Amino acid sequence: MDYLNQNIAINLKKIRQARGMSLDQAAEQTGVSKSMLGQIERGEANPTIGILGRIVSGLRIGLDSLVKVPEDSVYPVDRSRLTPSKEETGRYRVLTYFPYEKARNFELYVIVVWPGEAYTSGAHGEGTKEYVLVNKGSLTLEIEGEEHLVKTGDAFRFDSDKAHVYQNRGKEVLEFVSVFSYRT
Repeated sequence: MDYLNQNIAINLKKIRQARGMSLDQAAEQTGVSKSMLGQIERGEANPTIGILGRIVSGLRIGLDSLVKVPEDSVYPVDRSRLTPSKEETGRYRVLTYFPYEKARNFELYVIVVWPGEAYTSGAHGEGTKEYVLVNKGSLTLEIEGEEHLVKTGDAFRFDSDKAHVYQNRGKEVLEFVSVFSYRT
């Protein structure tokens, strides 16, 4: 499940429950089946724009009420249910845990790079800092032709307003956390 479907699942359930509605009542108001609404709330369905349109019309809410990041104080992200935001099979995978949001000045990703492979990233904009923490393997980070080695358990911060390359020159899979922060 991607972060957008997770937002929809949490928000739909919260809206329905806040109104004291059962799934049957929500189905009657929206014209979307009870089973489909249940699947959406559990994050098991990827609703089409047509289904979302019927939900927002039937519940008389804005689409933004469904897709916005929930304001809950607890927001779990289950890695096993994430869909990679970028992937080249056998080379690299990027998992988005917390994407850019206007109200927050950071993003959080997990990046996996297979042995002997690399993931090239463009510049992230002026004033952007990137923080990486290596969980597995060793990262060779190339920034403007200069290489930096970051080993398991180590971290590194850099200005990410320049193109850079994450390289795995080792024999095991490389996995690291990447956090982007923005000047506000």
